[in-house]
Amino acid sequence: MQPLKIRRAAEHDAAALTALIQESSAYQGTYATVISGYRVTPDYIGRNLVFCAVDSRGELLGFYSLVLDLAELDLAFVSDAAQGMGVGRVLMEHMLDQADQAGLTQVRVVSNPPAEQFYRRMGAERVGTVPASPPKVTWVRPELRFTVPRPADVTGVR
Repeated sequence: MQPLKIRRAAEHDAAALTALIQESSAYQGTYATVISGYRVTPDYIGRNLVFCAVDSRGELLGFYSLVLDLAELDLAFVSDAAQGMGVGRVLMEHMLDQADQAGLTQVRVVSNPPAEQFYRRMGAERVGTVPASPPKVTWVRPELRFTVPRPADVTGVR
């Protein structure tokens, strides 16, 4: 994996985060309605824990958003060009560290169905489903939960 840095998103990152979402091949076809017209706003970045993964040139590779008052991973995207390079794993480890520092004991994820296996590989457990909510979401979504701190953290082994 190429060197990457995780940094807190700033309000001026809103357009780049929105572009990464809109360009995601994971949300084409069946799942396109979810992101249709969706925008990450400067206010959203200011209200939530939003972190970016950037390469050595400062290029955006991915990001996540943790909504503390809901204990929920709201957004998590890796650019198509960075898929399979470990960026998602690094982002999830960082997110869980942030959740732990904030005193959360769990983090909820309502997943895009194709992303469920990724979250499960990262240690999330499926706890149910979330029904469709037309017109934007016309399919059932997996509901997952990360335990914080992760069991390996308790023993000091990672």
